[in-house]
Amino acid sequence: MNTWIAIFLGGGLGSVARFGITRAVLALGLKGAFPWATLFANVLATGILAWLILRMQPQLEGRDALKAFLAVGFCGGFSTFSTFSYENFLLLREGHSAMALANIAISVVLCLAVFYIVARNA
Repeated sequence: MNTWIAIFLGGGLGSVARFGITRAVLALGLKGAFPWATLFANVLATGILAWLILRMQPQLEGRDALKAFLAVGFCGGFSTFSTFSYENFLLLREGHSAMALANIAISVVLCLAVFYIVARNA
């Protein structure tokens, strides 16, 4: 499979998964100003990417299209840093600076912790 097509398909599936996370968060009643869905998607995408890079590297060796599909496509479509930035901008603009700073800190710390945990066990 062509790498460009693999990234395109993976990105589409990642975006659909991201939309599913948002729907699930709303169905759980986690509404309000704090962007829970984005936080969950970013932490999950980081965990998946860390697992792919650190645990699955030998199995993916020489399978460039599959690697591109999963890491660049799926994780890129699933992770939402642009949305993360926009939501923090909105929180700051609306005067919720403490909530914006909490979201930034929690997101960065959790994603780094997930990567560290996966790396430690690789």
